[in-house]
Amino acid sequence: MMTKPEKGNLLIAEPSIIGDISFNRAVILLADHNALGSVGFILNKPLDYNLKDLIDGTESEFTVYNGGPVEQDNLYFIHKSPELIPNSVEISNGIFWGGDFNIVLDLINENKITKNDIRFFLGYSGWAEQQLDDELESNAWLVSENIYDNDIIAKSCNSFWREKMLELGGDYSIWSNAPENPSYN
Repeated sequence: MMTKPEKGNLLIAEPSIIGDISFNRAVILLADHNALGSVGFILNKPLDYNLKDLIDGTESEFTVYNGGPVEQDNLYFIHKSPELIPNSVEISNGIFWGGDFNIVLDLINENKITKNDIRFFLGYSGWAEQQLDDELESNAWLVSENIYDNDIIAKSCNSFWREKMLELGGDYSIWSNAPENPSYN
């Protein structure tokens, strides 16, 4: 485990985050982290929407994820195809954020990009200056290196938090089998 977050790292919600609908059992990819604040996307909270439910002009059934509680009326995306999607910004290790959305739609409709190449989010997770550091000091998050590089885009989301708890071992492995709502125990 790391102590200081960097762009491209994963934030893993501590098991103590209970009752927070957005962040309970969340695994977040940090898309940016600097002195002014941090931005990330929750990787393991799929919504009941497909891209075609939100965007006219596509029949794509790519799952849309809850990226976080900020600007949930906006669609964001990360991908690993900068050679196809102009104006992308590299997060790290071959993972890119944003780009020309009209080109993305064309690529999807022409089957030139797959769900393993791109992931869509409604909203994002954001922290003001020093806010994430304060949350780390209060043990709300664990910081982990992204060992998956750009393959994280295709990573199955349903069991991702549980897998990370098992990887951490010790007391964390106990939490891997606990119910999401402790009152169900």
